[in-house]
Amino acid sequence: MKPLTEQEIRAAFVNCTKGEAKRLTVPRDLADRPWEDLDYLGWRDPQSPGRAYLVTEAGGRLGALALRRPAAGAGQGRRSLCRICLTAHDGGVSLMVAPKAGKAGQQGNSVGVYMCDDLACSLYVRGMKEAGPGARLPETLTLEEKIERTVANLAAFVAKVTA
Repeated sequence: MKPLTEQEIRAAFVNCTKGEAKRLTVPRDLADRPWEDLDYLGWRDPQSPGRAYLVTEAGGRLGALALRRPAAGAGQGRRSLCRICLTAHDGGVSLMVAPKAGKAGQQGNSVGVYMCDDLACSLYVRGMKEAGPGARLPETLTLEEKIERTVANLAAFVAKVTA
């Protein structure tokens, strides 16, 4: 993923108002992110523990999603599988719920997916972040194929939000 600016991030949100996008907390460490190793930018809002955000590229366009997640501590102690990168965690996976874009979202419709709680799927797939013993199931796929699968799983989630 190419490095993004705060303005690009705020302009990319598809499932919240412009006012909400303007008020949300964007990471201050954008210059320090490992952009070449990110399939998407994801972060949790430090000022609002139940909120998270992600920005991805699809079809040459940026798209950003506002997400809600359970309170900290929910699901702790249970082994769960992230449906984006297929990494198993002990308590490190949360249901991320995104209001649908447009009129459907205004009517309260949403879409959810179980994701890595820290939104670091790209780093888990590449082995740059460890989720503990047994986190990555043995596979015969190449790293490139695992990355492609992660990108496809994320794109399917984004497509459901924007449909």
